[in-house]
Amino acid sequence: MTKVEVLTTKDDGVTKIVGEVKWFDPVKGFGFVVAETGGPDILLHANVLRNYGQSSVADSARVELAIQKTERGVQAVEVFRIEPPVQQEVVPLSDFQDLDEADIRSAPLEPARVKWFDKGKGFGFANIFGSSQDIFLHIEVLRRSGLADLQPGEALAVRVIDGKRGRMATEVLAWENAVFQDE
Repeated sequence: MTKVEVLTTKDDGVTKIVGEVKWFDPVKGFGFVVAETGGPDILLHANVLRNYGQSSVADSARVELAIQKTERGVQAVEVFRIEPPVQQEVVPLSDFQDLDEADIRSAPLEPARVKWFDKGKGFGFANIFGSSQDIFLHIEVLRRSGLADLQPGEALAVRVIDGKRGRMATEVLAWENAVFQDE
């Protein structure tokens, strides 16, 4: 994400910033962001995140937001971009070890819906639109995609491969944001 010029509008006091997610809890429905320029923690409410098309965001993900000072502190009012956390050492999942990285990245994005996902167990399943076949969703794939959790019925775009244990997602995107990823 390139450094973003801070823009403040005179009428509503909205400022555009770039920062990093300190933490986000989808059960509580909120989390906090730290601006790269410093300052107070910025409240990121689940409704603002949902307007962007996601129900969660991974800790340490980079975000571009519109923020506004309120009586209750600084709050995000719009999400413009989310980038997955930068990973120091990427240890490949055992299911991907024998596969060609180019094949994994070239898999087309497919529309899907979350069947169920259990963050505590670290996995769940989705279905590709028009198919009843389950697609395995691993928590580590979510993290690498910038997500922390999924809700039943949530619309996604997924890249799917035939793994050792069946069909599994290699990348997961919020449906509303998938169009920008595949351009």
